[in-house]
Amino acid sequence: MEAVRASAAWVASRSSHVKVDLLEVEKVVDRIQGNVPKVEWDFEGIHYFDNGPLTAQYLFVLDALNFCFWPDKDLSYDHLASGLKLALEKDKTALDADRLQNYTGPELRQLLNWPRRLPIEEERVRLLHEVGMELERSFGGEAANLVKSAGNSAATLIELITRHFPGFRDHSLYKGHQVFLYKRAQIFVADLWGAFKGQNYGEFHDINSITIFADYIVPAVLRELGILKYGSNLSCSIDSNSEIVPGSEEEVEIRACSVYAVEKMRELINKKFRKQLLSIDIDLWLWSCGVQNMALSHHRTLSIYY
Repeated sequence: MEAVRASAAWVASRSSHVKVDLLEVEKVVDRIQGNVPKVEWDFEGIHYFDNGPLTAQYLFVLDALNFCFWPDKDLSYDHLASGLKLALEKDKTALDADRLQNYTGPELRQLLNWPRRLPIEEERVRLLHEVGMELERSFGGEAANLVKSAGNSAATLIELITRHFPGFRDHSLYKGHQVFLYKRAQIFVADLWGAFKGQNYGEFHDINSITIFADYIVPAVLRELGILKYGSNLSCSIDSNSEIVPGSEEEVEIRACSVYAVEKMRELINKKFRKQLLSIDIDLWLWSCGVQNMALSHHRTLSIYY
């Protein structure tokens, strides 16, 4: 999305704590010869899919809750995705809009088959209520209608999501400049595209407008590759598992510079190898590398955005 790309470039050009090493970007691109390993969307086999509107509902709820797993060392995205999948397989009405509006913390835990309080549980419940209420008020209770109203445009769908659902408004203020990162809104588009293989609810004529999804896994992989360079104070904070304040310069720079770095990687692959890659494919490759190496130090920020 152009607002995200422009924001990321603006931050990267003024960054104080994080730098993108373009020489290392080129080394990585040369090492892989412009060939990003293809990672299938559901390579773990953990997502619900029925090729219909219930899948869109599942994915929207999934991405409304897709943030901040790290405070519980046993919790991961896989638990969320598979928990919601099992809940739907048991009860097809589990994610209906009217029910989303009424879940409590203990009921959400039961839905996910999780034995204790979730990180930032109150916010997760609030966001479920928000999704249920706005889907009912504006889209007949169905995420599928939200998707249809975008007219097969990824950018339009993101604009609709961020207009109607405040919990998806992944904004920050950086040195007096508004920065847009939209991780969860963009990943919903990518999930639709991946699940439906670019057809039906996943058909978007501008899927190449999507950037990577600035979370805490991908930056850790980019740092391991040498592409992201952190200042000494930030490195110490991350390596000692100290929390990074949400909205701080450090946090915004980590996320924005990750987006910028992958955009530079995309551009270089196109220039040197004449290959048009999607940021989605690069993100899925980097993310899959990260989840297979959870020993990587990552930044820790309590946030509802990622």
